[in-house]
Amino acid sequence: MQTVAAYLIAAVAEIAGCYAVWMWLRLDRSALWLIPALGALFVFAVALTWAQSPNAGRAFAAYGGVYIAASLGWMGLVEKSPPDRWDLIGAAICLTGAAVILAAPRGG
Repeated sequence: MQTVAAYLIAAVAEIAGCYAVWMWLRLDRSALWLIPALGALFVFAVALTWAQSPNAGRAFAAYGGVYIAASLGWMGLVEKSPPDRWDLIGAAICLTGAAVILAAPRGG
């Protein structure tokens, strides 16, 4: 449960931070958008350390599936562009892969 919470916090923070940079560079908003971007991206990095995995690479790889699903949720909620069925199928595949990475029985 700790890893799920860590990944959800990380996803929201990462997407918010990246979106703030997007606002600045792509939508020609003020450079002040970089302030919340840096804060959010710091929270993202810290939250990933809360994942229950002895290996950073495995924690980061599994997080990728959560990031994909959360990004589509952001697209629907914030950008008002709902994901289509192919987006949802792809996200389900990625979340399945993340679950396999995290839950696989490993010796030793």
